[in-house]
Amino acid sequence: MALAMAESVPLLSTFFCLFMAVTAADWNIINRRTNNGLKISLKNYCESWRLNVELHNVRYFKLVPEECVGYIGNYVSSTQYKVDSERTIEECIVYLTKGCSLKGDGTDAWIFDIDDTLISTVPYYKKTQYGGKKLNITDLEAWMSEAKAPVLGHTLRFFNLLKAKGVDIILISARREALRSATIENLVQKGYHGWSDLFFRSDEEKDVEKYKSDVRRRLVKGGYCIWGILGDQYSSLEGTPSGRRTFKLPNPMYYVA
Repeated sequence: MALAMAESVPLLSTFFCLFMAVTAADWNIINRRTNNGLKISLKNYCESWRLNVELHNVRYFKLVPEECVGYIGNYVSSTQYKVDSERTIEECIVYLTKGCSLKGDGTDAWIFDIDDTLISTVPYYKKTQYGGKKLNITDLEAWMSEAKAPVLGHTLRFFNLLKAKGVDIILISARREALRSATIENLVQKGYHGWSDLFFRSDEEKDVEKYKSDVRRRLVKGGYCIWGILGDQYSSLEGTPSGRRTFKLPNPMYYVA
């Protein structure tokens, strides 16, 4: 009897581990169903995850879910990603042309983020499984220092439209000050020039949302009317003061707080 029980212990232990692995695993991957019993596919799950990132329901994530790495990679390389981004720019243009009573006295301003707003980091994140691998900030900054990030053409066209209308363009980047020269080189190479001011973080400024809010506060105190903000991260858009309107470009690869 004792021998039989001894032999059963490993079997029970194995069963328990398997049971815990299944119950702790992602419900949709194991059961292909939501908590309400809706049958779904892996694509359904990953699309829902991506959408909820954009809706700001999913926050502070460090990694793209492992099972969604391929889906996210396909998305940011797809026509749909370009269409989604261009639609954002089209809405900016509609607002600029129909919803902004520009003063024309040098106080009209529009704020841009840089990464994945003016230029793309997708080539870098392709090497790191599109957000599926832990970010190595030293490696990312080394890539940024090469000044080879490709242009986002839809944003460049809007950038030039703002210049033509006499709107001051302010760039507020989450990049550190040490990357100023490489960033300017990259931007100019890709056709961006004529901005009014360009801000980078100091090493002491850890909270990106607070840093960007503080910059905007100084701009407003200096007399600027911020008609709009365009960025790919909510930390570029939230906090006070904000713009009259904010517009978010899609980016499911990483989250900056």
